[in-house]
Amino acid sequence: MNRIDLEGRVAVVTGGAAGIGYAIAARMASSGARVALWDRDADGVEAARAAIGGSAAPHIAHAADIADPDSIAAARDAALREFGKIDILVNNAGVNGNNHKIWETPIDEWRQVIEVDLNGVFYCCRAVVPHMIAAGYGRIVNIASIAGKEGNPNHGHYSAAKAGVIGLTKSLGKETVGTGVIANCIAPAAVETAILQDNTPDQRAYLLSKIPMGRVGRPEEVAALAAWLASEDVSFSTGAVYDISGGRATY
Repeated sequence: MNRIDLEGRVAVVTGGAAGIGYAIAARMASSGARVALWDRDADGVEAARAAIGGSAAPHIAHAADIADPDSIAAARDAALREFGKIDILVNNAGVNGNNHKIWETPIDEWRQVIEVDLNGVFYCCRAVVPHMIAAGYGRIVNIASIAGKEGNPNHGHYSAAKAGVIGLTKSLGKETVGTGVIANCIAPAAVETAILQDNTPDQRAYLLSKIPMGRVGRPEEVAALAAWLASEDVSFSTGAVYDISGGRATY
């Protein structure tokens, strides 16, 4: 594994208790960053914090609800009290929702997926970006999805939310030009996580059939790309979408 230099940086990773979020937090910790893990699973996020560095590691965990702006503000304040700054924000937390035709999707479920997967990214950026601008440095990595570019059938709420994340990232990247803050997003195809298992067998088979490499991605592969995007090496890319799709992405 190549070691990306994140020495001296402070990274916030949402949805850090498991899956892609945990893999990103672990990769950033191994690259020298101090990490604040945010997740609504209080026990899970504390276990993840301990796992990435042990009891004496300079990382913190916060039980935060990404869909609650007040909860996000409290988590931000805790990170600033502990570390004095936030250099990196990885907006990874998300929910999958069930498989429905758009016209059969329960309204409450639609609202929940949009609230977490799209509005949660907005809430976190709104809370953290002003501090990055004041410091003159920041790296934002938003986890979108290939579904946001193509639209997966029977997953309209998730596809719409991830398309929104792509649009938000493009806007934010332009708005922060000249401030030292850079914002990009990652669009994975299916990745082996608990969220993938939430799909029906038919839906999982459909997702796999779209990937020319014939397999789903691994969380560690997404984490490697996220760590690079969070580094100083990325200095002339903002508002961009980075596919990690096993060949599925065609544009």
